[in-house]
Amino acid sequence: MRFTQLQQANCASPFTLLGWQQLDNTSHGGFVLRVFLPKAQAISAYCVNTGKFLGDLTQSEECAGLFELRLVKKRNVDAYTLLVTENGMKRTFIDPYQFRQQAYSALDALTDKPENLYKQLGAQVITLAHGSKMLSATRFAVYAPNASSVSLIGDMNNWDGRVNPMQRTECGCWVLVMPDVTKGARYKFEIKNKDGDLLPHKADPLAFHAEQYPSYASLVYDHQDYKWQDEAWFLRKSAKPVNSAINIYELHLGSWMRDEDNNVLSYPDLAKKLIPYVLDMGYTHIEILPVMEHPFDGSWGYQPLGLFAPTSRFGTPDDFKYFVDNCHQAGIAVILDWVPAHFPADAHGLAKFDGEALYEYADPRRGWHPDWNSCIYDYGKDYVRQFLLASALFWFDHFHIDGLRVDAVASMLYLDYSRKEGEWLPNIDGGNYNYEAISFFKALNTEIYRQYPKAITIAEESTSFPKVSHPVELGGLGFGFKWNMGWMNDTLRYMQQEWFHRRYHHKDITFSMVYAYNENFILPLSHDEVVHGKHSLLEKMPGDEWQQAANLRAYSAFMFAHPGKKLNFMGNEFAQGREWAHTKALEWSLLDYEKHQGFKALHKALNQLYKNTPALYELDYEQEGFRWLSHDDNQNSTLSFIRQDSQGDCLYIVCNFTPNPRDNTLVGVKDLGEYEIILNTDSNQYWGSHYKPQPTLVAKEGKHQGMSFFICLDLPPLATVYIRKKAH
Repeated sequence: MRFTQLQQANCASPFTLLGWQQLDNTSHGGFVLRVFLPKAQAISAYCVNTGKFLGDLTQSEECAGLFELRLVKKRNVDAYTLLVTENGMKRTFIDPYQFRQQAYSALDALTDKPENLYKQLGAQVITLAHGSKMLSATRFAVYAPNASSVSLIGDMNNWDGRVNPMQRTECGCWVLVMPDVTKGARYKFEIKNKDGDLLPHKADPLAFHAEQYPSYASLVYDHQDYKWQDEAWFLRKSAKPVNSAINIYELHLGSWMRDEDNNVLSYPDLAKKLIPYVLDMGYTHIEILPVMEHPFDGSWGYQPLGLFAPTSRFGTPDDFKYFVDNCHQAGIAVILDWVPAHFPADAHGLAKFDGEALYEYADPRRGWHPDWNSCIYDYGKDYVRQFLLASALFWFDHFHIDGLRVDAVASMLYLDYSRKEGEWLPNIDGGNYNYEAISFFKALNTEIYRQYPKAITIAEESTSFPKVSHPVELGGLGFGFKWNMGWMNDTLRYMQQEWFHRRYHHKDITFSMVYAYNENFILPLSHDEVVHGKHSLLEKMPGDEWQQAANLRAYSAFMFAHPGKKLNFMGNEFAQGREWAHTKALEWSLLDYEKHQGFKALHKALNQLYKNTPALYELDYEQEGFRWLSHDDNQNSTLSFIRQDSQGDCLYIVCNFTPNPRDNTLVGVKDLGEYEIILNTDSNQYWGSHYKPQPTLVAKEGKHQGMSFFICLDLPPLATVYIRKKAH
């Protein structure tokens, strides 16, 4: 009866049936070697160490496909190899069921540390002692505590779920060591639920590499092959991130640039083309929309199912390592978008993985996201928390990344996020905070910064949840930075007004300074603002062609002068005309036109000036780094303020958000002397009007804007200017 489990692919303890088994102490005592190969016609066994023929296995009368060899003694023949005849063809076969100890041993400390998950589960390439010989092998392990059986299926067994049943362990994992299965092998898991019903074939949740549609097969991968060359990057000395220049170029790898046939570029091709461009433009960081494996192109990676695998759309994991390695050698930091907020319900993925809600909340009022039609992780389950923590650490460990930007944090923090009354479950106190997610974030940031002190973590959090970027020990969530969605929404709303209406919306351009020091903010002009009918940044701007460009130039320079680190989505830097489309490359042909050449030149100048001017970044989160000169001139729609560094060096910023020049504009300054305009968005090199160039501005004594001195400036139309005192 017990052998019918093998025929029905419903065996949970193959190590008690297959391989060497000791018989009882009757007249039939001794040992039996059992092998289950349903398609075999004949099997012979040989000792590995001596090559001695042990005997021919005979077909079991009790179970078709089961072969047996009985020995009174098996001294020194624990390691054996088989000669199998199938369809008239002979092949040498190494039976995986002689490696039970090697299968069990790695799971002893599975949950001691989160990183143990990616070091022990999934498909681990190992070297295996087989008698006196050494073999290459792969140890497969998957967590499926509610399953009645799990089989490894793949190229190694023609996807036959009967051939390689996995052994259940006490911790709910299923394990099997497969000799001669190495890098590149395709596999999945055939799982039956607790009632014995067959589930859709499942990809490995911890797969390191995967195929695309239609198979979505997992691929064995060896992370030890790649040789890194970025040692100098990690040995560099640098200031704390909050006091450093962080200027992020956000991009989608599949649509930044494509070849002539509209095919995506590979990771190595991107390294050759993208890195020199980023370096020339002067960005300090790149942030990549999720590269974690995902089934649907149109999700841009935000519906991931492979949290341990860079998408194979652009190449292998080693190809992605090559990309990151070359970024570091060029001095560019790499941030990845990471999505622990939800996952899609594709049949091959995590949803009802072992027949139960293993990864997601079981109740749809917590476990199903109405906005994205996707599952929500159950942050209260220890294994799920360990799984997500392991994923985060994995990208720092195996891919040397420098930071994670966590997507949709607000959707995790609030139980009623995007839900109507009656569609959500309150917490134990009757409120809407998800205590389990809050606890998870604290654990996430604590562990990342403990293991990778130079890392940065960034939250996309769209509400005023308190202390997102404050240390955990001070009651915060522990993120290093938070996207300033309020600044982005308010200032874009202001800029989209016709200039003569802006006087009535002046607070939108100034309000961010009321709360600027509540968090460590990043100012984002991200992909979300240039898609889904929102228009490109250029097309958001009102007025004729010249005014649109001038508005965007003035706004961009205002952004770079405002406290907070910077993020711009690809295409912003040359004022792309159309909305971003993930199926097309950016409109690089626009750079044939002076308008876009000028905007790119401005953006490059802003990037370089920002990096080289500590006043623009060093005290982003300290009040002495910023001072208003004029914030209430709503009638003229002008602004002026000071940015200052720790040495007291100042930069004066003046903005005019109307097409009317403002001659004889007085600007308060700290000292007497000569001042110079070091950036003017109205310059003709940026496709501006070049209104009344003023190479030198001389300060005069007189109280103005709280200062003891002032300069007189002819302020150009729709322009932002940066001014500093000339060096002696």
